[in-house]
Amino acid sequence: MKATIYHNPQCSNSRGALERLQARNVDLEIIDYLSTPPDAETLRALIADAGLAPIDAIRAKEPEFEALGLGDADSETLIQAMASHPRLLNRPFVRTDMGTRLCRPPERVEEILPAAT
Repeated sequence: MKATIYHNPQCSNSRGALERLQARNVDLEIIDYLSTPPDAETLRALIADAGLAPIDAIRAKEPEFEALGLGDADSETLIQAMASHPRLLNRPFVRTDMGTRLCRPPERVEEILPAAT
């Protein structure tokens, strides 16, 4: 099993999902999305694959959300804002062969991993 996690080491949910992935010995790609932000196309795919709308994937409590006036923004504006201001991206997103999830809480990662034996 291969997995990609869009990770923020400062986030307890992100650390929790990463620990679960590591405990399952998956082939893991860790992307520090604050240092290497996903582009708008990648964000669109992650969000759609997780069955979410952009408003569900953005951190509305971040100061940038209000500063950028995103309260009434359309989906494409939200995607562009997350691409330009990666701190706005909710985390962690995890992608495996079984799907993509926003792993809040971290236990959600189990939905896209094979059953533990």
